Amino acid sequence: MAFSSGSTGGPMANINVTPLVDVMLVLLIIFMMTAPMMSYPIDIDLPQRSLNPPQNLKDPPPPISLRIDASGQVYWNNSPTPISALRNMMETEVQRDVNNQPTLEIDVNEDADYGLLAKVLASAKNAQMQKIGFVKK
Repeated sequence: MAFSSGSTGGPMANINVTPLVDVMLVLLIIFMMTAPMMSYPIDIDLPQRSLNPPQNLKDPPPPISLRIDASGQVYWNNSPTPISALRNMMETEVQRDVNNQPTLEIDVNEDADYGLLAKVLASAKNAQMQKIGFVKK
């Protein structure tokens, strides 16, 4: 505790914060050093370099436009489609040519239900679709 030499005559009730700041800086350095070790890896399938490129390249098929509006209605190429029929439609598109799949372009209204989007993405994954993109208009 520090003592006052002023006119008040009583002891000063201020705390010495220097040791507290030192401890906080040491903790900050410890957390900065351990934070990168606490991250989790994410598996990503990146394209690999090929020494022998494919000889017979085909034009990609036209993309599939899948739109989900705010009311939860799903549109497959601008035609209303029930959510239960999406997986069969996606599997049909994949089986036409497994190596040259169309791109699934998903346009979701910002007020749409997230659960519906999750079902659409699960259907696409189960149908083995490889080219999925999101469209922002």
